[in-house]
Amino acid sequence: MKERQYNELLDELMLAIEDAIEDAGLDIDYETSAGILTLTCEDLSKIILSRQTPLLQLWMAARSGGFHFGYDAERGEWLLDGKRETLPDVLNRCLTEQTGKTVQLFL
Repeated sequence: MKERQYNELLDELMLAIEDAIEDAGLDIDYETSAGILTLTCEDLSKIILSRQTPLLQLWMAARSGGFHFGYDAERGEWLLDGKRETLPDVLNRCLTEQTGKTVQLFL
């Protein structure tokens, strides 16, 4: 994958996450700055999604730890390194843990 395609995919993904939060009516604030999407929960805990352009990865930091995702072009999904778990699965799990409410964002 070329850097341009990588950035386009992540731009679309970050907008999709913002839209999904709005559509779900969640009390989660979000801010994008310099390619980093920060989600702030009611208790002020954060989930941070950041681009790792040299590695063509997306990294996510949450209360439960750090996660590295690579893009699987065949599946058209961001997958957790070394596992087959998708970004939406991990993000929903982390948001559920941090908000104390069941979160099911559809991306």
